[in-house]
Amino acid sequence: MEQESNLINPIPFSADGYNMGISIIACMLISWVLIHRWNQRNKIGPKTWPLVGAAIEQFMNYDRMHDWILKYLSESKTVVVPMPFTTYTYIADPANVEHVLKTNFANYPKGEVYHSYMEVLLGDGIFNVDGELWRKQRKTASFEFASKNLRDFSTLVFRDYSLKLSSILNKASLHSEQIDIQELFMRMTLDSICKVGFGVEIGTLAPHLPDNSFARAFDIANIIVTLRFIDPLWKIKKFLNVGSEAVLDQSIKIVDDFTYSVIRKRKAEIEATGESSKSEKVKHDILSRFIELGKDQENNITDKSLRDIVLNFVIAGRDTTATTLSWAIYMIMSNAHVADKLYSELTTLEEERAKEEKVSLIQYDIEDSETFNQRVTQFAGLLTYDSLGRLSYLHAVVTETLRLYPAVPQDPKGILEDDVLPNGTEVKAGGLVTYVPYSMGRMEYNWGPDAASFNPERWLKEGYFQNASPFKFTAFQAGPRICLGKDSAYLQMKMALAILCRFFKFSLVPGHPVRYRMMTILSMAHGLKVTIDRRF
Repeated sequence: MEQESNLINPIPFSADGYNMGISIIACMLISWVLIHRWNQRNKIGPKTWPLVGAAIEQFMNYDRMHDWILKYLSESKTVVVPMPFTTYTYIADPANVEHVLKTNFANYPKGEVYHSYMEVLLGDGIFNVDGELWRKQRKTASFEFASKNLRDFSTLVFRDYSLKLSSILNKASLHSEQIDIQELFMRMTLDSICKVGFGVEIGTLAPHLPDNSFARAFDIANIIVTLRFIDPLWKIKKFLNVGSEAVLDQSIKIVDDFTYSVIRKRKAEIEATGESSKSEKVKHDILSRFIELGKDQENNITDKSLRDIVLNFVIAGRDTTATTLSWAIYMIMSNAHVADKLYSELTTLEEERAKEEKVSLIQYDIEDSETFNQRVTQFAGLLTYDSLGRLSYLHAVVTETLRLYPAVPQDPKGILEDDVLPNGTEVKAGGLVTYVPYSMGRMEYNWGPDAASFNPERWLKEGYFQNASPFKFTAFQAGPRICLGKDSAYLQMKMALAILCRFFKFSLVPGHPVRYRMMTILSMAHGLKVTIDRRF
């Protein structure tokens, strides 16, 4: 009976036994983590943790991620960063970059991962798709960018908006006002791309600087979709519509309202004037070409397709140009000898062009706004596509700015099949390979011992500009996806800088912090606060 009783009654619970079990499990986990970390003592690149990879270190360095990656790429030309659901391989060596962007291009598309992160903002636009959809959009856009009509129209538009910006700076100089010139550049380039790209005038650079809800919402959306690259919980937050994803949803609604209104307005104008591809009145903007293509049902171009096209060209024509102009001004005013040499080149061109056009330069007093504005306008009129091409030093200043502060600091590509990079690094299908223009421009193995210095002269040989390999200078990408708008971007930046640097001297507001903001574009986190003085 006693034996039977033992079989019926359960073994008494032992707290000591339970605690011992927990202690054993804890010791095993700690040992696992310690062994994992010990095995990485000689590893080049960020150290990882079990299960989460390098996510902790990457998140802790998120606000300075470009410099975090730079540190590791200065030690090794390839850096592997394991993450919970994928692996990033960062590259900075031109041979590896050429392999990814050209030699084995088909194996490195934008990919599904990148598309899923950016779809809410860029949809199925040219910068977010692959395959036939990408080829169709690129073919149409390339035809437009090659058009002399577009080039001539762009020159007039860029000149007009640069003069509007000059007028605002002139007023600020009179009252010694502090201004955020990055904000003004954003307004100028947004107005410009909407005029050149979509044939509409939105007037954000009007003298009273009206509130621009679209620009603000677009920036917020850009920041949040960038955060998705290191936030493993973004899909859950999206499903629950909480946190950053809720803010993103609100921002996208504002962005969409603006974008669809642009599309409706342009369609109404085309319908009202009876424009068609056979009409001489048809506008040459990019949106109009896609609207015209949409009349053929086989092209399957919906308003959603047009929305994606619009936003892709906004991010290409607005943000990249405005941020580069901001960094250029920062570099110019931080290097007095550069500012002086640039000023000398501009005044020399002014005198040469006045002789060629047989015009007398207007005499002006920098204290007299009327005569000052007249001279600025006269100088702008001397700036053509061809005359801007003579400004080799200005071209070098812009290019050197892009080398150190590329508008797109990182560019990830998907991996379709396992591959081996030229330096022997193995990459696995499903991961991401990211070439890093920000790091590439600072690598001594790419640019020599003065790689970190701002030196426009590195681009000049006997006074003439010399290009570098696009796989070394990757600000405009390279290979089949090389930027179609490169010449247009240079045209606008050189037009604006020629006018501004000829007639104004910029000074950074004391104590103003200049740091980049983590988003797909390398914008300044706190803008660029400056004061302005007129130049004679």
